[in-house]
Amino acid sequence: MKSLKNKIIVVTGGGGLLGKELLNYLNSVDATPINFEIAIDRDINFNQYKCDVTNKNSVENAISEVLKKFGRIDGWVNNAYPRTSDWGNTFENITIESWNKNVDFQMNSVFICCQSILAIMSFQGFGSIVNMSSIYGVLGPDFSVYENTNMTMPAAYSAIKGGVINFSRYLASYYGSKGIRINTVSPGGIFNNQEELFVTNYSKKVPLKRMGLPKEIAPSVAFLLSDEASYITGHNLMVDGGWSCI
Repeated sequence: MKSLKNKIIVVTGGGGLLGKELLNYLNSVDATPINFEIAIDRDINFNQYKCDVTNKNSVENAISEVLKKFGRIDGWVNNAYPRTSDWGNTFENITIESWNKNVDFQMNSVFICCQSILAIMSFQGFGSIVNMSSIYGVLGPDFSVYENTNMTMPAAYSAIKGGVINFSRYLASYYGSKGIRINTVSPGGIFNNQEELFVTNYSKKVPLKRMGLPKEIAPSVAFLLSDEASYITGHNLMVDGGWSCI
């Protein structure tokens, strides 16, 4: 994507499964990806910034450092996925404390990051944001794919990811007149060495008969950040092997 060349793009949670692939892909198209990650040491020479996306001061301080070095931020991807140690409990076993913390960690961190970077993009008069959601932010889970496994779909995940999609639509409407675009990408199931039975169950269900790979998500995110998508805002792009069409 030629239009991403030399673009300064922040990716939160760049140390994760999708984040790593996205940073690599952005590098491959000659963008300048910036990793905001809590589990790293700061190294501005390699565009690595230690950042806690659940803390507004941490986010704003990291943004300030990037602006000092580059003078602008062209794109932003809210990819970080903070969660509690009991994430994955079945619905009956979710405590209200856990629910509150996960909504705070995930949904509210998207708010913090968007509010912080949109103040900068509004001043610049340009920018593009991609918020990472999920098919389960649009559709109810098919619990049959989890049968006879130790896995489930956390209830908070559906609530948070659905919220991220509609929040992105709100922002797209609010900031459209400023020339800023906000979109979401909703991946389907991504292979990450899950239980074999789950992978088999999921693959039977999805039209393409397999789980997705991280490298198949990154180009879609990059496209929405790019000038090739200059007339796309408020959109939720499903990258799901056809899961949502049946």
